[in-house]
Amino acid sequence: MSAPLDPSDPCIKEQVLNATRVLHAGGVIAYPTEYCFGLGCDPRNERAVDRLLSIKQRSREQGVILIAADFEQVQYLTDWSTIECQDEIRASWPGPNTWLLPAKPSVAPWVRGKHTSVAMRVPGHAVSVALCKQFGFPIVSTSANRHGSPALLDAQDVQNELGGELDYIFDFPVGGATSASTIRDALSGNYLR
Repeated sequence: MSAPLDPSDPCIKEQVLNATRVLHAGGVIAYPTEYCFGLGCDPRNERAVDRLLSIKQRSREQGVILIAADFEQVQYLTDWSTIECQDEIRASWPGPNTWLLPAKPSVAPWVRGKHTSVAMRVPGHAVSVALCKQFGFPIVSTSANRHGSPALLDAQDVQNELGGELDYIFDFPVGGATSASTIRDALSGNYLR
């Protein structure tokens, strides 16, 4: 369930514009998702992804999840020719459902990690979608916490824990999900989370 967002609200519009400026400049942001705050950056920018992973204390080999505004943005990075459950994937979005999808060759190794797939979702949180729309490309979405620590659920917790290391924190509530997104392999159908 998405947190309410009035696109005409000047405060929300300003935060979306500020956050996307930071993303275009190679910065790392924190923003609300369905369940918790996420850390985000431009997945095409290796330095930004490495910085995000350093903040999170996460290995590059694991890869990162990306969120997209819509199915069209998902297609920028994925090869759908071998996916048999396309209708099921589309029906699960928008929402907290991450799918491991065959990556196009253009997807960088710092995004994929040691995998041939890319983890993607179209979120069910209006701020996340607005960020991707304004940015014009999918963005990294990993939970805003140190690797192995509990997820951070509000902007003040993010500020207290990570504020000095981030370039922007979006001040808006998370959605109504009670757990992190599921992660499912589109080719095997197996659930990883």
